[in-house]
Amino acid sequence: MLQGVITCPSLVRGGLLLVLVATAPGRVPTVAAQPAAAEDMRVAGAARLLGASAAESDDVARVYRARAAATIWTTPQGTPAAAATAMTTRFEAAATHGLDPAAYLLPGVRDRAALAGERLAARDVALTLAALRYMRHLHLGRVDPRRLGLRLQTWAEPHDFPMLLADGLGAGRVPAAVDALAPPFAVYRALMAALARYRALAGETLPPVPAVTKAVHPGDGWPGVDAVARRLVIFGDLDALAAPPVGASVYQEPLVAAVRRFQTRHGLTPDGALGARTIAALQVPIAARAEQIALALERLRWLPDLGTRRVVAVNIPMFRLWAWEAGPLEAPPVRSMEVIVGRAIRHETPVFVETMDHVIFRPYWNVPSSIVRDEVLPAIRRNPRYLSAQQMEIVRGPGDDATVVGATPEAIAALAAGTLRLRQRPGPHNALGLVKFAFPNRESVYMHGTPSQSLFARDRRDFSHGCIRVADPPALAAWALGDVPGWTPARISEAMRAEVSERVAVAAPIDVVLFYMTASVGPDDDALHFADDIYGHDHALARALGPAR
Repeated sequence: MLQGVITCPSLVRGGLLLVLVATAPGRVPTVAAQPAAAEDMRVAGAARLLGASAAESDDVARVYRARAAATIWTTPQGTPAAAATAMTTRFEAAATHGLDPAAYLLPGVRDRAALAGERLAARDVALTLAALRYMRHLHLGRVDPRRLGLRLQTWAEPHDFPMLLADGLGAGRVPAAVDALAPPFAVYRALMAALARYRALAGETLPPVPAVTKAVHPGDGWPGVDAVARRLVIFGDLDALAAPPVGASVYQEPLVAAVRRFQTRHGLTPDGALGARTIAALQVPIAARAEQIALALERLRWLPDLGTRRVVAVNIPMFRLWAWEAGPLEAPPVRSMEVIVGRAIRHETPVFVETMDHVIFRPYWNVPSSIVRDEVLPAIRRNPRYLSAQQMEIVRGPGDDATVVGATPEAIAALAAGTLRLRQRPGPHNALGLVKFAFPNRESVYMHGTPSQSLFARDRRDFSHGCIRVADPPALAAWALGDVPGWTPARISEAMRAEVSERVAVAAPIDVVLFYMTASVGPDDDALHFADDIYGHDHALARALGPAR
């Protein structure tokens, strides 16, 4: 044993043996790092005793190594330093981010008493472990999205939290460095405020909203008027001074206007009628809405750093697209429109971040093999003229200049075998409409127009095979090609009416974010919006997070 060293075998981790080195009389011992023997590495370390994973334990060891083996959270008197107090305050307030304070308030973290020896070292390690865990959760989220089958690579990117913590401690700016790890999006901060509000509202006792057998329209008598008005007042859709008097039983203005606002925020047709879907949305417990907000905060932590390039984002369950110029996503979007997404269960639109690099006017639709197999071939068997009626043709080879093959029985057999392929000719009848926005990805998903414009009038719009249909392709094309010389709105209109396809590269790559949040503060109106969990992603995430959130 080294002279003046107090061994602390519980602190063996990551190839180091953390030990307490005696200093001058009256001074608190500091933690020193010494090479640990291989057999000592099997000894349960302090971090492991606190529930740390092997990776977390190694990260804790790296912090001490980088700090030259000093105790890093403790004053010379053995009490928590200012940085420790500031971090503990953040752990206690973790719920404001939708995180679980219990994950960070480890044994000893709250202890303000003066300690020495192994108790001091254990508290110091507990604070280090808690800080690293909080930093990771705040920046990346508690759940790796890849575990849920989502193609977001945030966790795969390098994030050196131990060095960030060590540098922050050295510069005396740990709290600021940690706070900067929260997602830098305005919607994140707005959802934090909404979470606090809805959790406070969850404690209120509200009268139940009765079910309806038929829709309640303005002027109808209905016993649920009070219950609906009470909810809309606390949700902010109805001014308390405009609420109907207690005991009112006639559904009328201004409550009708408040219902329309509520319907708009919940993705429902704002007709003012109290139908089954509107009543169901009103009956959702406030605590369940708070849970949706917390899940949305978790998902925002999964997103990569955005803002260095232009961004187009689609919130799948809200059927909405927004586009921003390069820079912090604080300003209102420059484009906003309705979209149609993939049908639930069989054709879900994937969640990922990719890069748009070109736009195609008058595109061919290369029919996916699954659609050929499941839909087109059965249709051909029922109607031999199906291909000509749908402006489809069988081709050999890749690219738009592929050789067209006559629709003979032999060609159809080759199509079924996959040796020939099927495409739909460009034009107003084409399933992709007149514009395609390409961001190459392994799922072969893209954005495009559609001849079926009537579907945008629906409030639930999961109708596609996975791609995203946009309501206003010319407007999106004008934005995407706004930096390409010569591509004015008039030129775009000409290209959409031309006889041939034309591919145009964007001036600079555009980030395309396909994400999934059933609670969001809309960048268009700053209102809190909720959506149905059409793909069941909320359920899967809640299960992965566990009961304590």
